[in-house]
Amino acid sequence: MRDMNGQNEQEVREILRSTVPRARTELRRDLWPEMLRRLDERPRRVAWIDWALVATIAGLLLLFPKAIPVLMYHL
Repeated sequence: MRDMNGQNEQEVREILRSTVPRARTELRRDLWPEMLRRLDERPRRVAWIDWALVATIAGLLLLFPKAIPVLMYHL
């Protein structure tokens, strides 16, 4: 019984190999220069939520100056 399963499995593998084309695993070109170009052209902006977080943390540190060592510990 095990021999039949192995034979069927081998037949299925051969059928798949003959019908499914091999995948191209090599890149057509180097992607790193394209990535560097895209990083250079993107504008450097800071979102409003980041400014709000900075303002909130600064306000809390002004109200609770003893929290500064706690913040430094977590950074």
